[in-house]
Amino acid sequence: MIRTFAWSDYPATAQLWQATGRDVMPEEELRATLTHGPDLMLVAADADAGITGAVLGTFDGRRGWIHRLAVQPEHRRKGLAAALVGELERRLSARGAPRINLLVMPDNTEGLLFWQRLGYLSCPDVLCTKLMPAQG
Repeated sequence: MIRTFAWSDYPATAQLWQATGRDVMPEEELRATLTHGPDLMLVAADADAGITGAVLGTFDGRRGWIHRLAVQPEHRRKGLAAALVGELERRLSARGAPRINLLVMPDNTEGLLFWQRLGYLSCPDVLCTKLMPAQG
């Protein structure tokens, strides 16, 4: 079952991120991210296995973004990731997003092939980033 993330899902989602080699997004950061779109964080919940997948989306008023797609290794290759993305795409489209963007690390060949199968195209854009000093 795919549904909107609930805060009671946070511990299991953090474990999912760890199990799939992702950094765990601190709860405070996730709360700030979801302030503008609490329904754009989705989980796949299984009665027996708990949280088996999750995806985080955002909408900046112009473009949709997909962040942090993760599926438990033992639940991969069953269409779960595509189903999570499909529901997120539906929600972003309902907000008026004419385009959805995402980033794939250059060495993630398997990930890039997954996204291409879903119709996402590689762009020659160059990502620029700047780390800001901590406020405090």
